Amino acid sequence: MSDCGTRAVSVIGFIGSVFSPWYRWSGRRNPQNHVCINVATYGPGGRFTMTDRGESALRQTASRFEVGPSMMRWDAGRLIIDIDEISGPPLISRVRGRITLTPSAITSAELPLTPDGAHVWRPFAPCARIDVDIDRPGWQWQGEGYFDANFGTRALEEDFSYWTWGRYPTRKGATCFYDATRLDGSELAAGFRFGRDGQARAIPLPPKTKLRRSLWAVSRETRADPGQRACQTLGMLDAPFYSRSAVETVLDGERTTGVHEALDLRRFRSPLLKPMLAVRVPRRRNWRWS
Repeated sequence: MSDCGTRAVSVIGFIGSVFSPWYRWSGRRNPQNHVCINVATYGPGGRFTMTDRGESALRQTASRFEVGPSMMRWDAGRLIIDIDEISGPPLISRVRGRITLTPSAITSAELPLTPDGAHVWRPFAPCARIDVDIDRPGWQWQGEGYFDANFGTRALEEDFSYWTWGRYPTRKGATCFYDATRLDGSELAAGFRFGRDGQARAIPLPPKTKLRRSLWAVSRETRADPGQRACQTLGMLDAPFYSRSAVETVLDGERTTGVHEALDLRRFRSPLLKPMLAVRVPRRRNWRWS
């Protein structure tokens, strides 16, 4: 998020694009044949890009992840993301630029999301700065950054019905919450406080507080100090099964605004949703490297 709070950007690299209808229709047999660098910008002139690409578009090394025209690479302790994508309808245009993420430290923390470890959350850099330089007026800014990863050996909808996640910056670092309801009815509820030195510790959970439903009526909740409420300050992404937004809350007496996500996997399982997603997520099977 920008320091002024009016703009934000998210970038997700996928091997096995979990939200791609093409990957689902393929039977999820070959994750490397459904790869993507998803870029979304939020605020004035925001765009959404998510192209499902085939195996020929994927190149990897220990420090570099390339998908067609875009890449992520580690260089001198920074994550550099070069993007060259086409946004989806209704605003179709090219999105080009560079995002540089500089972590304050890399953590060693990880959280299994299911008892058998089939899904794992790995917060690599909960505290970071980002520098955004995208070729549009007003899209050169600095702000709060964050870098994590999720790994899984099963589809999300096979194990979960609903989850929320939030990352909130604090004076000393950042606080993250992960809450989920599994299909078997069991609950995951976890909170971590991260220092700028990379140290992580589990924390007692403040109570849940409801947020207004999203534009698609996705249920949303986060956590706040007793007696405090949370509210959305910037709408980001609204989908029939998913919501991402900037949310203001109060934690340990400190008012903070962070990024919040809610995911309704009961809706995502609907076969009626996949053709709708295909409009926003085009498939490009072949790629030739120059």
